[in-house]
Amino acid sequence: MSEIPGDLKFLKSHEWARVEDNGLVRVGISNHAQEQLGDVVYVELPEIGASVVAGNGVATVESVKAASDIYSPVTGEIVEVNEILADKPETINGDAYGEGWLFVVKPSDRAELDELLDADAYAEQLENEDH
Repeated sequence: MSEIPGDLKFLKSHEWARVEDNGLVRVGISNHAQEQLGDVVYVELPEIGASVVAGNGVATVESVKAASDIYSPVTGEIVEVNEILADKPETINGDAYGEGWLFVVKPSDRAELDELLDADAYAEQLENEDH
């Protein structure tokens, strides 16, 4: 199993959230999720300015195996999307925790982040899924 970055928070549905220095929340899918999906061939991202609600689907990642809804970890407004993914969706496979991020949310309630899993709890969830 690959290393899970300790600075990230996770949803049980395998999205990650990284709080940036400016308070914005960058979101992507975990390395485990991209491995389960296989080769990503298309990404549907939300519109900049769109309002999102924590736990609701806001994007879709399609692979050769399946399509998977991507859920927002926090309520807020989409302020940035990863335009690279339009031409190179496979970036998610190569760098799920870095260049393969999906979108950035300006959170309306940062306390929602406290409800997410930390890296250790997420690793434990993955171990339980494998058994």
